[in-house]
Amino acid sequence: MATLIGERDRRYLESVFEKMEGKTRLLIFTENPSKLVVPGERPCTYCQQAVQLVQEMASTTDKVEVAVYDRKLHLDTLREYGIDLVPAIVVTDAQGSRRNVRFFGIPAGYEFGTLVEDVVDTGNGRTRLTPEVRERVRAIEVPVHLKVFVTPTCPYCPRAVRLAHQFAMENPNITADMIEATEFPELASRYGVYGVPKTVINETGEIEGAVPETVLLDQILATIGQREASQP
Repeated sequence: MATLIGERDRRYLESVFEKMEGKTRLLIFTENPSKLVVPGERPCTYCQQAVQLVQEMASTTDKVEVAVYDRKLHLDTLREYGIDLVPAIVVTDAQGSRRNVRFFGIPAGYEFGTLVEDVVDTGNGRTRLTPEVRERVRAIEVPVHLKVFVTPTCPYCPRAVRLAHQFAMENPNITADMIEATEFPELASRYGVYGVPKTVINETGEIEGAVPETVLLDQILATIGQREASQP
């Protein structure tokens, strides 16, 4: 199989990861190819490419570890991490304690940069949110689930995914998923995704387009009905 990351990009990744302060662990959930066709079960089109992409990226540094799980052989691990679609990637710290920053679908095209930046933020143990927004995000007290629908050719989608993922990095009550719409068309149809990026908040709220961090935060708070302490 041909390599997915060229030599020029490998050198770039080496330089980026060299500056990373700690380690990041990537859990990738996949499905081994099979000649058997199970009625009602859709084969995973990009599972092998997703595994290859992540492993090639990790091969550029000793600061990124990869663990691969097959959805038919590691059912307990899938349940533990709440994974119901493959390919899926969970970005976690060296101890594997974080499980709320996730990719569903191969992070190809523009989204590969999102994965790289998530790896760096996790390894450094900090996000790039403004201090004011970071404080407000950390104050969220109820579960929030963000589903960000994207396509690999969308130049604005990484901004939306990165923002959702940084919110999740700051608060364990928040789970943020990138969902590749063309890989999971049934989900895109269910949530009325006619353009990307589209962010769905707890099934009831939504935002279309890439928005500033304050706009996403305000929409989350409006959706969950949480009033901030500073408000009367």
